[in-house]
Amino acid sequence: MSLLDQINSPADIKGMSVDELTAVCAEMRSALLKKLSARGGHIGPNLGMVEAIVAMHYVFDAPTDKIVYDVSHQSYPHKMLTGRMKAFTEPEHYSDVTGYTNPAESPYDLFSVGHTSTSVALAAGLAKARDIEGGKENVIAVIGDASLGGGEAFEGLNYGSTLGTNFIVIVNDNQMSIAENHGGLYADLRLLRNSNGTAEPNFFRSVGYGYRYVRYGNDLRSLIEAFRAVKDIDHPVVVHINTMKGLGLPAAESNKEAFHYAGPFDLKTGAPAVADNTEDYTDIFAKHMLERMKADDRVVVVNAGTPGAIGFTPERRREAGHRFVDVGIAEQMAVGMSAGLAKGGARPMVGLVATFLQRAYDQLSQDVAINRQPAAFTTFYTGMFGMTDETHLGIFDIALLSNIPNLIYLAPTCREEYVAMMDWALTQDSCPVAVRTPGGPVVSSPNREILTDYSKPRYEVISEGGDVAIIGVGCMLNRALEAASLMEQEGKTPTVINPRIVTQLDTATLDRLRNYRLVITVEDGILDGGFGQKVAQYLGDAPVEVKCLGLDKHFYNRYNPAELARQSGLDPDQIAELAK
Repeated sequence: MSLLDQINSPADIKGMSVDELTAVCAEMRSALLKKLSARGGHIGPNLGMVEAIVAMHYVFDAPTDKIVYDVSHQSYPHKMLTGRMKAFTEPEHYSDVTGYTNPAESPYDLFSVGHTSTSVALAAGLAKARDIEGGKENVIAVIGDASLGGGEAFEGLNYGSTLGTNFIVIVNDNQMSIAENHGGLYADLRLLRNSNGTAEPNFFRSVGYGYRYVRYGNDLRSLIEAFRAVKDIDHPVVVHINTMKGLGLPAAESNKEAFHYAGPFDLKTGAPAVADNTEDYTDIFAKHMLERMKADDRVVVVNAGTPGAIGFTPERRREAGHRFVDVGIAEQMAVGMSAGLAKGGARPMVGLVATFLQRAYDQLSQDVAINRQPAAFTTFYTGMFGMTDETHLGIFDIALLSNIPNLIYLAPTCREEYVAMMDWALTQDSCPVAVRTPGGPVVSSPNREILTDYSKPRYEVISEGGDVAIIGVGCMLNRALEAASLMEQEGKTPTVINPRIVTQLDTATLDRLRNYRLVITVEDGILDGGFGQKVAQYLGDAPVEVKCLGLDKHFYNRYNPAELARQSGLDPDQIAELAK
């Protein structure tokens, strides 16, 4: 009988010997590899944290003791030990749990977390609440070395050291972000590793923490000893553990970036289960930016720790050299730096995943937009066709960006517009401009009307019809065109419009629709604060009826994009039926 079959909660490992725990770790790693190779997921982070999580649950007494995982993409072993083992050992249950901690699943999960650098601040709040209530439980924040580079991590560490009571920060140092780490902090961590934790200066000591180093962060005995030493401690302390990302999968050990997150793969070779050589918009972005760098030595691409998500593979980063700037997982820094770059005469293009750009709203508004700095941005994984976990949604981007003054947000519908809009964003010098990467597969439309100036709203009227108009934003234009085709089969010809821009209205074109019977707006973001509401507000005093199609304001979780589109009335036949 497998040892894993006997584990339903952390209590089931408390009486085991170290040898038995070592066998548990081996079985857990084997189960993880089997599931990950079949379904994909965060591979490297979880393989590297098996021993540490087993040791934590062996020593500490969760859920009485509070454990908060940063990002929580390394929490698969935690879930295995806390009543969700079948989700990792039985294929028919693989979909039972999410890829991140989720309080709806278990009382052992304290927060739904998917963005980085948050655990220390969250844990500091728990510790303060404990002290106010007179509690005695341990509070533990688990954070990776990459997440330490985020601003909130610095802020959390700065405050946490002042608590003066039990507060334990476990730093998982695997010498990697998603790609390589960037920043001066990592030289300090390297000195600590090389000196077995004895080097000075020591960043953690300098901000007020006790400090303990574990040289072999995948050795159970060492981890148990370290965690026992800090359990019930009466002051803030950092336990710095040196782990191997991807441990147990040779392909992941040798290529940590590729196996941070990956789809299904062959366990023997590490090769993807399904080879996908289809060009996507990230490839188009990266290739075009390299061309722009060669044509203009002022062009700089800025990213915040997710180079692969914007198409900048290691080879492309080497080709770009110092003109590709990765500031680490610190979106606020990336956006703030772009204002300085633009002010200094450079041409920054900041490539960020839409869900992570939310973290830099203040810098977009204050540093960039108020100062009208001509920084350029490209957002990725936008709308409903991006990532589908509730912590990683890209559906809020239009509402977020389109309501910042002085900023232009463009919504290309195809490859040709995408490239043209990025080119204009990099050459204009009047205001910040963001370009929304279309969702879904690459669409090529050579006949699309391409502008040389996108500073003023000018909609593209693709077809003129009767008393119904359909306005399709970005990738939704194709659905509008398909709906129009369905209507034409029944003798009805609607007007179809590509708005191009979602921050300002082309009032001249909209005024032509005032005497229509119906205007339908179609977008793949939330309706509240979105593009359609702006159109409806402008036409509110006209006899025309305006119907806005999009998504309800909701934290969708692990949804199927096709099903959500259908539920939201966004399929072409539904749009056509509404028009009829």
